Amino acid sequence: MAMPAVAVEPKVFKPEVPPDWCPGCGDFGVLNGLFQACAGLGLDPAGVLVVSGIGCSSNLPGFFRSYGVHSLHGRALPFATGAKLANTSMTVIATGGDGDGYGIGLNHFIQAMRRNIDVTYIVMNNEIYGLTTGQVSPTSETGMKTKTTPLGNLEGMLNPLALALASGCGFVARGFSGQPKHLTDLYTQGIEHKGFALIDVFSPCVTFNKVNTYPWFRERVYKVEDTDHDPADFHAAMDKALEWDERIPIGLVYRNPAPRPSIDALDPALQGEALVRQGYTIAPDTRQDLIHEFM
Repeated sequence: MAMPAVAVEPKVFKPEVPPDWCPGCGDFGVLNGLFQACAGLGLDPAGVLVVSGIGCSSNLPGFFRSYGVHSLHGRALPFATGAKLANTSMTVIATGGDGDGYGIGLNHFIQAMRRNIDVTYIVMNNEIYGLTTGQVSPTSETGMKTKTTPLGNLEGMLNPLALALASGCGFVARGFSGQPKHLTDLYTQGIEHKGFALIDVFSPCVTFNKVNTYPWFRERVYKVEDTDHDPADFHAAMDKALEWDERIPIGLVYRNPAPRPSIDALDPALQGEALVRQGYTIAPDTRQDLIHEFM
C-alpha cells in the first residue's frame, strides 16, 4: 500500500458531498470509522479504492474521497477482485449491506474467501432491506415481521461469521457502529491483514428496523477482547460466531495464526510490477501471427 511522506488527517478522505443517509443511520458510524482507520494507517487517498454494490450502505464510495466504484447489485467483490489483481499496489476495500453481500452476492462472498483475495470487506448489517423500504433480508431473525413477512419470517437467519469461518476466511471480525473506536481498530487490523478480511458491522436502520435498534444492540453486545477469547483458536471462534441471544460478541473473532498466502501473492503473473504498469504492446508481426492462428 502506498504511504505518503507526511501524516494524514481524517479530513483528507472527506469529499464535498455529505452523506444523505437517514439521520441516526448506523452507516454514519461505519463511514467515520473508515476515515479514522485510513488516516491512522497513513494511506494516500490516491492509493485506495472503495468498491460497493447496491443499497443504502453501498452509497458509501460517494462519501469517501479516494478512487471509488458504485458497481452492480451483489457484484462488489468480483469488481474488487479484478481491481486488486490488476493493481496489487492498491488498498482495496469493498463495502455493502447484508442484502447485497449475503443475498444476491453470497456466492461471490464465498469464492472471494476461498481465493483469499487481499480485500477488506465491510458489510453494514442492519438485518433489513433499507433502500427498498423494509423487506426481509438474509440476516433478519426468524419470526421478524417485515413488509414481505407480515406474519413473521419463516426462514432461518444466515450467520455470516460462521459461514466465513467455514469458507476459510483468515480474518473474521464483527463491529457495532455504536462503538466507533472499537470499530476503527477492527478496520485497521483488517486492512493490514494480507488476505481476505471480513468485518461484519451491526449498523442499525433507524427507519425500517424497529427491532434491532441501538438500545437492542447495546443491551447485548460485548467485546471479545474483554474476555479470555483466543482469536487464533478456530473452534473457539466458531463458538463465538454461533453465539446469539442475550449476549452477542463483537471484536476480532478469528485471525488465522498460519494464514494462507493471498492468491495475488501466489500467481506468477502478478509478481513484480503491477499489471496496470506493465507494457502490453506486441510487435505487428506477432499480432498478425496470433490473428492468423485463431482465424
